[in-house]
Amino acid sequence: MSVHVIADDAEALAVAASLADEFRAGAAARDAERRLPHRELDRLSASGLLGVTVPAGHGGADVRQETLAEIFRLLASADASLAQIPQSHFVYVNVVRRQGTEEQQKFLFAEVLAGRRFGNAQSEAGTRHVQDIRTRLEPRPDGSYVLNGVKHYATGALFADWIPVLARAEDDALHVAYVPRDAPGLTVVDDWDGMGQRTTASGTVRLAGVPVPADRVLPHHLTFQGPQLHGAVAQLLHAAIDAGIAGGALAEAVAFVRTKSRPWFESGTETAAEDPLLIQQFGELALLVRASEALLREAARAVDAARAALTDDSAAEASVAVAAAKVQAARAAVEVADALFEVSGTRSALRSLNLHRHWRDARTHTLHDPVRWKVQHIGRYVLNGTRPPRHGLL
Repeated sequence: MSVHVIADDAEALAVAASLADEFRAGAAARDAERRLPHRELDRLSASGLLGVTVPAGHGGADVRQETLAEIFRLLASADASLAQIPQSHFVYVNVVRRQGTEEQQKFLFAEVLAGRRFGNAQSEAGTRHVQDIRTRLEPRPDGSYVLNGVKHYATGALFADWIPVLARAEDDALHVAYVPRDAPGLTVVDDWDGMGQRTTASGTVRLAGVPVPADRVLPHHLTFQGPQLHGAVAQLLHAAIDAGIAGGALAEAVAFVRTKSRPWFESGTETAAEDPLLIQQFGELALLVRASEALLREAARAVDAARAALTDDSAAEASVAVAAAKVQAARAAVEVADALFEVSGTRSALRSLNLHRHWRDARTHTLHDPVRWKVQHIGRYVLNGTRPPRHGLL
């Protein structure tokens, strides 16, 4: 595969906008048929977008988080499933940046710039809670390791070249092992059957005696021993996906009402787009979308500012800003995707049109982590000055 290397933020945004237009055309059919986006992901890899956060010293564009968030918003406005797949890729590129040795960074960043994709083997099912990680990284006498465990919701793993696996070592400290997709003992099962984000293939990863060299293991627990932006960056991308879903649903509603909807007979108008009640509703929906996009930009700028001068205070401010963006974007995604049907009319419910994919994607993606706890942390910060916890989900 020939892979382009993107030079700067402006080029990254232009490439993302072009790909979003390309991916939008087939999004409804891919969802309806659950046609996995192998070709589209190869286009994403070849475009160079997957390498835009690689540090400049290693040959990357090292774009701002504001740019990265906008990339995800653009992609999600076209196809929320497709946008979700590389979210973990960027999270684990960030782990390499934060915890990798010089040699680990040299190797893994080169892989990223060559178009290699990182997947995700992080979450587990049936445990006490989301941070009860039981996958084990067991040492061998020669200094290497063996991985054993089962992961669920492994978005991106099916399409990955490398699968970062979150696991505990002998001391129960969290580590990330970067494992080749074809490693012996590693099996990816395409058993994802979610009602939304149907083509993410967020299925199961089974790890049975998977060998891991010592130089492919990074000490992730160190990330949380000081001020950190790991959670803020990860959550910023989730917020961008939700904002993209909201914007995409609004654009679809606008197009439908302009071209297909009939005016209600009592409106006295020639077209549905002239109905004053619909105009009012679209104004309110636009406010939801604009607010989510504005808070997303504000949060991204807070993360960029904190990266430039990382302290407990700057990290807390960034985390709270991202939490606010995520709450607003999640609400906008669900509400706008639901309102699409109300403003468009009966015909919009036809299965053949697959307009319900926006709501299914929104409702599925916003379950990723509860916004009610984000509101709690915002309230504690505003009222009592309590900094958010460093657990990676803020």
